[in-house]
Amino acid sequence: MPHATEHPDPASAELETALRSGPFHVALRAAITARGLPLQRVQHHLSRHGVKVGVTSLSYWQQGARRPQRPESLRAVRALEEILRLPEESLIRLLAEAPETADGDRPAPRSYRSLVEAADTLDRLRAELDWVPDGGMQTLGHHERVRIGGRRELAGRESEHIVRAHRDGVDRFVAVHHGDPGCRPDDMAVHALENCRTGRVRLDRDTGVLVAELLFGTRLRSGDTFLFRYGITDGTAGASHEYVHRFGSPGGQYALQVRFDASALPARCHRFTQFSPAAPRAGRQELAVSEPHRSVHVVEPRVRPGTVGIAWEWE
Repeated sequence: MPHATEHPDPASAELETALRSGPFHVALRAAITARGLPLQRVQHHLSRHGVKVGVTSLSYWQQGARRPQRPESLRAVRALEEILRLPEESLIRLLAEAPETADGDRPAPRSYRSLVEAADTLDRLRAELDWVPDGGMQTLGHHERVRIGGRRELAGRESEHIVRAHRDGVDRFVAVHHGDPGCRPDDMAVHALENCRTGRVRLDRDTGVLVAELLFGTRLRSGDTFLFRYGITDGTAGASHEYVHRFGSPGGQYALQVRFDASALPARCHRFTQFSPAAPRAGRQELAVSEPHRSVHVVEPRVRPGTVGIAWEWE
């Protein structure tokens, strides 16, 4: 009886190529796909190896948005080689190589989905600060000023909020900072600049998320308005290519300004919006960097759920 022609499994063939050529995140994603394991199962297997890694971190690793670097993370990678039945050192070897990027030296833009997936981390960190979803207040205005340093890095930002309480007893706000890939939240600093003081701070190294409690020093009554300002010093990652702000609910005016160091001016800038993970980026509009101020800005009179951002290109 003639034998049927055997065809290689496409997933296995892709995995073999990825393990040989990399980069790390493509090989990891191919290995997980080839084994048919959802990330929750991968996390479960890791816990049985005595390694704790969040589903969000695993998702970031296979997207290329984060690279495992800490000793605990590298231990997880070695465990993944065993769990996914890969040759020893196959993933570790790819991690040792320089990360590849979409345009040679430009990383792929952070996807809307990656921002949404960071919500798991945000929920956990906010829960540690006993923070309810809207904090009992509505944002009437939010003006954000981002600084790009001489190394093209996200040096830091300042945010000024105007809020109105919709219940009695509101006395604080929880700020969120999402650093660029490769950032070090431990080395960031939170500064209470006006009408607030810094309370508890929590962070997640794998996702680059930092949350900080800002205490008003007074209790607002329903209908009261309040203005406060704070800053984040970052400067811990490589070259930055965009700044994105995600809104989970409708709100008032949002203004975003990005100012560049005189020694690091971009070649081009544009604004964009995106209102669902499945939707493409839209609302693209070129922005000219003002010569005397080295800055660009966008203003949204009323925000709706989704993202608003500014992206730029370096020569």
